[in-house]
Amino acid sequence: MLKKIRVTLATVMLICITWLFVDFTGTAHHYVAWMPKLQLLEAVLALNIVVIIALVVLTLIFGRIYCSVICPLGILQDIFGKLGMKAKKNRYTYSKEVKWLRYPVLVLFVIALLAGIGTFVQLLAPYSAFGRIATNLLQPVWQAGNNVLASIAEYYDSYAFYHSDIWMRALPSLVIAAATLVILAILAWRNGRTYCNTICPVGTVLSFLSRFSLLKIHFDTEKCRNCSLCTKNCKASCIDYKNHRVDYSRCVVCGDCIESCKFGALKYSSTSRNTSTSRNTSDTNIDPSKRSFLLTSAMLTTAALAQEAKKTDGGLAEIEDKVAPERQTPLTPPGSLSAKNMAQHCTGCQLCISECPNEVLRPSGDWLSLLQPVMSYERGYCRPECTRCSQVCPAGAIKPIWRDEKSSIQIGHAVWIKKNCIPLTDGVECGNCARHCPVGAIEMVPSDPEDEESISVPAVNEARCIGCGACENLCPARPFSAIYVEGHEMHKEV
Repeated sequence: MLKKIRVTLATVMLICITWLFVDFTGTAHHYVAWMPKLQLLEAVLALNIVVIIALVVLTLIFGRIYCSVICPLGILQDIFGKLGMKAKKNRYTYSKEVKWLRYPVLVLFVIALLAGIGTFVQLLAPYSAFGRIATNLLQPVWQAGNNVLASIAEYYDSYAFYHSDIWMRALPSLVIAAATLVILAILAWRNGRTYCNTICPVGTVLSFLSRFSLLKIHFDTEKCRNCSLCTKNCKASCIDYKNHRVDYSRCVVCGDCIESCKFGALKYSSTSRNTSTSRNTSDTNIDPSKRSFLLTSAMLTTAALAQEAKKTDGGLAEIEDKVAPERQTPLTPPGSLSAKNMAQHCTGCQLCISECPNEVLRPSGDWLSLLQPVMSYERGYCRPECTRCSQVCPAGAIKPIWRDEKSSIQIGHAVWIKKNCIPLTDGVECGNCARHCPVGAIEMVPSDPEDEESISVPAVNEARCIGCGACENLCPARPFSAIYVEGHEMHKEV
């Protein structure tokens, strides 16, 4: 029963979080946007006290079920381990805790977190690693399947599906995601939970708490025949069948050992059953149905629905052959407050990138902010009515904002490039930037101040501009726009 509950909850969690990352329509956001907020590191960075307390209590009662039920990367490793099990059964062995590796990694992780060294944090954070895999590798597959259905629907004059552009946001992010998937697959295939119990900082933190959990896997030495099946099926390599001991700091309460034991010598209970011929069975036995109900109830009560953002229309016609300008200060999304706040809180999970309906966000290629979201306007602009990225961020890197306040947040300002402007290069009227500026920060003025009849060129009111990028995106100049947005280190209200 323990394994069935674990597998059911883990399946639901993995499917829903994966759906949230691959969905480009905004539908998943309405239903499961609260799930990423249950991730421990993200809850700590966002100072989500309710979730932190819930996860601590959950671990102190049930052990490290977080790693096998809530963490999507842990669940993904279980899938690879299961495939490895089919290739070779009873293949695991007991090994001692690798203290010389896991604790120094945790120390370095904490130092990097406090120092704002985001690259190191993002490469090790488990939820972020899964997010990169889902965004860079799984979302294109999902979009390709959608486009096939859209073509079929179009053939039958149906609009049930619509085509979605498949594009590579950043090569470094794609390479890192692919490398992460391959490494995790090999480790899980060969040795089960190697990453979780040697590298993962979240797993190491939870290991301190799980040693004191109320419910644990216990041996009944009277029933044990030392057949070693429990050890050979433990993907955490934490069961020493010879000495009838379990390393609770590494046990993720998957239930595989209990299922594999043919003699009923392993129990998930609050008391040890090692010895004592005179024990009172009425005191030590725990009703499995009650325990299952307790486990299920605890898991369900940890989820609290976050506020839902509404779906926005991001449909813009694609503009080909735009080349991104070299911005001296990168643009960060409205709600991120500043580049410093982004560096301190962002874990690089790329959920905001996968959710952006206007294709504005993409992973940074800069080593100091590698994999964190930056904005660029070659494929669209940041629409004032869209706040989806701020609603899905689980780590507090992008604070929730409302539509009415977004139009007053200045993330940058437009800069006019005279040599690229079509009225001056081609001698024709344009004014595209002024017509589409949502806050009226651009007006057309005579190119020659002394000649009112001279051709008009744009003039930018920097104090009014919010840096949405509509002017840059819709400028007809090629390959470089005649107007682009320069970012601000610190956002402000206008």
